[in-house]
Amino acid sequence: MGRILAIDYGKVRTGLAVTDPLQIIATALETVKTDQLINYLERYIQNEEVDALVLGLPLSLRSEDTPTTTMVRSFGEVLKDKFPDLPLHFIDERFTSKMASDTLISSGVKKKDRKVKGNTDLISAVIILQSYLQSKGLPR
Repeated sequence: MGRILAIDYGKVRTGLAVTDPLQIIATALETVKTDQLINYLERYIQNEEVDALVLGLPLSLRSEDTPTTTMVRSFGEVLKDKFPDLPLHFIDERFTSKMASDTLISSGVKKKDRKVKGNTDLISAVIILQSYLQSKGLPR
C-alpha cells in the first residue's frame, strides 16, 4: 500500500501532507513554492509509493466556485496530465486556514511562528488529508 498525498494549493506556496504507507496517519510534509510544485511532486512520487492525490477545493460558503476554485481546478487538470495513473480526489477545504490557525494557537505555537504562512499551509494540508481519510471511513 502506498501513501496518499494531500495538496493545499496556493498562488505563492503550497502545503503538502502525506499518510504513512498504511494510510492511517496524516503528517505534514513540506511547504513548497508553487512554481516549483510539479518538480517537487515528480521527485517525491519517483521516490515514494503514492496511491492517490487529494487536492483541497476552496468553495464559497454557499458551496459555489470562487475565482480561486477555478485556479485549483486548472491545477487539478495539470495533475491528471502529469500523473495519469494516480486517482485525484477533490476535498472541500472551507475553513481549513481558520482551523489550522486555531490548531497552532491551541498547540502553544508562539505568535511570531504562527505568522509564518507556510506553517498554516502545512496544517491546512493535514486537515484536508484527515477530511479525506474520514470521508473514506479510514482511521485518522
